[in-house]
Parts: sequence; structure tokens; C-alpha cells
Amino acid sequence: MKHSQTIGILAALATMAVCFLPWVYIPSKQITVTGFQSLGTDFGKPGLFSMVMSIIMLILFSIPAIWAKRTNLFVGALNIAWSFRNYILLTTCIMGECPEKKPGLYLLLLMALCMMIMTMLPNTPVKQQKK
Repeated sequence: MKHSQTIGILAALATMAVCFLPWVYIPSKQITVTGFQSLGTDFGKPGLFSMVMSIIMLILFSIPAIWAKRTNLFVGALNIAWSFRNYILLTTCIMGECPEKKPGLYLLLLMALCMMIMTMLPNTPVKQQKK
């Protein structure tokens, strides 16, 4: 695909922005959890790893080498797994209390999936061998 690297870079930047959006709202505690702010819960900073992986992927998307594309595939798999982990962890109902899902959590999954797809479509030129 011709623009896969550009789309991957834009998705990585969007993932970094999504980490600052609200992901879930817990009504009983009146807490809004974002990627970096989860005071009053035991979630820590669930967006920190996604942010680091997005920065690494952004760098690897911009390097036109085959090793970078292969490494980016591995990092993308880690990133999408972490995004699914965040979705499952943050939306789990505990003792009959279910958090309210916000659009930021869905955007995180969508951007991680987009980056993963773009890692599978690298724009690498194929050199013709002379016979």
C-alpha cells in the first residue's frame, strides 16, 4: 500500500492523543479514568505503555529498512495486546458495579488495530535480480 507508513504515523499520533481522553467513568466513586489519570483506582497509568509503544512505532514507521518493518510488526502486536488488556481491565464489572465506557477507550482499540494493519502493509521497494 502506497500510504501505509503515513497512515501508521498518523494513527500513532492519534493514539498518543487518545491517551489523554476519558476512557471510563465509574459512577459510584465519581471517577473518570484516562490513560494517565486514574486516581482512586488501582489501575495505575494504563496509557503509559501505549504511549511508549506508539513513539517506538512512529520512529519505526519512518525508517525505510526491512529490519524496522519487522520490528514494527512485533511492537504493533505488543501494542494491540496492551490495548485489549486495557479494554478488558477497565470495563470489567466488579461487585455488581459496571463502569461507563467512554469513546476514548474505543478509539484506543481502533488506533491500535489501524497501526497493526499498517505494519502488515509496508512500502518496501523490491529489487529485481538480473538473470
